[in-house]
Amino acid sequence: MTVLAVIPARGGSKGVPAKNLAAVGGVPLVARAVRACLDAPLVTHVAVSTDDPRIADVARGAGAEVVLRPEAIAGDTATSESAVLHAMDTHEAEHGAPVDVVLLVQCTSPFISREDVEGVARAVVLDGADSAVTVAPFHGFVWREADETAGAPEGRAERAAGGAAVLAGTGTETATGTETATGTETVTGTGYGVNHDASFRPRRQDRPQDFLETGAAYAMSAPGFREAGHRFFGRTALVRTDPARVLEVDDPHDLARARALAPLLDTTVLPGRADVDAVVLDFDGTQTDDRVLIDADGREIVSVHRGDGLGIAHLRRAGLELLILSTEQNPVVAARARKLKIPVLHGIDRKDLALEQWCEERGLAPERVLYVGNDVNDLPCFHLVGWPVAVASAHDSVRAAARAVTATPGGEGAIREIAAWLLGPTLNTP
Repeated sequence: MTVLAVIPARGGSKGVPAKNLAAVGGVPLVARAVRACLDAPLVTHVAVSTDDPRIADVARGAGAEVVLRPEAIAGDTATSESAVLHAMDTHEAEHGAPVDVVLLVQCTSPFISREDVEGVARAVVLDGADSAVTVAPFHGFVWREADETAGAPEGRAERAAGGAAVLAGTGTETATGTETATGTETVTGTGYGVNHDASFRPRRQDRPQDFLETGAAYAMSAPGFREAGHRFFGRTALVRTDPARVLEVDDPHDLARARALAPLLDTTVLPGRADVDAVVLDFDGTQTDDRVLIDADGREIVSVHRGDGLGIAHLRRAGLELLILSTEQNPVVAARARKLKIPVLHGIDRKDLALEQWCEERGLAPERVLYVGNDVNDLPCFHLVGWPVAVASAHDSVRAAARAVTATPGGEGAIREIAAWLLGPTLNTP
């Protein structure tokens, strides 16, 4: 049986430019979705539908097939369904076999999990549903604002069969001309209840259970999807997910929230040697404790850790490309690089541009580069590489953007700790 997961990922995005490439927890949104699909046992193929070569490169690097979307279905008005149908046709033509079940997975849901993907696939593949959708339990009272000249819909709250909320309301009070608590908006219409009768507020346990569509994952019988032309048909299974993980990235505020939540919601995975081809190191605060001693002649003295030198020597012998990349141009940085026998670029204003050029010159894929940093000037590099790592003493915003965080502060052996992640027993055995 062919179970194809399709991830639509256009290049154009007005709310958040290059949104599908934005990194959350150190991983681009499109790559996060690909990994969730690849981890789901029932999914046999993963395809990213895109019109953007950069997204295509990241998708391939994450392990997905790429379906190049034609211009006719790549604009702002293109539907996700059209992208899924095109990806199905392309996959069937290339593989010579029909798709039995198709999934629509949205990379704008940064905390989609393998359980979400496997859940919707299982509902259709094994449980006999025609379509499936991820939902989260929802207990809120929903309100709408009606134009006061038209008035709110008449009648009390009613429920459709099965407990789904339908339009209802009372509309007996208005807040015309009243400013909200924030002082930024004026309410001019009449509020009315949608999923409840505003004159009666039952206890939570006495209300039917409502569900919020998460927008993360959908599954459909492929023949049924072709016939219906949309994602909901026949018997639709509701696959529950954790409400804490429900977030859709539509604007910069959503992206900021996702990055703040990533350290709490992501399962920490440490890189191994098979994941990394190069290690790039910041200097101040990463290889040092960020303190500087200055003598009477203005010469700067910093403290480094011998264990870091040992770790770097082992990384060099293991065949990894190494680089020190520093904003400060200081003789001590160059002296340390000579001691460690690795190249250095310092006095760099745009570290991300320098890192990008360094990768291109050496034919390195950025997603296979590990970058270690500690402060906000490292964040552009974090968003460029596949393995952004923060030392334990890093700034909070840097720790939040990192894919992994050391247990050791900068200047106290953090680099040796990272070397042990990559080399394991090779480094830990005396």
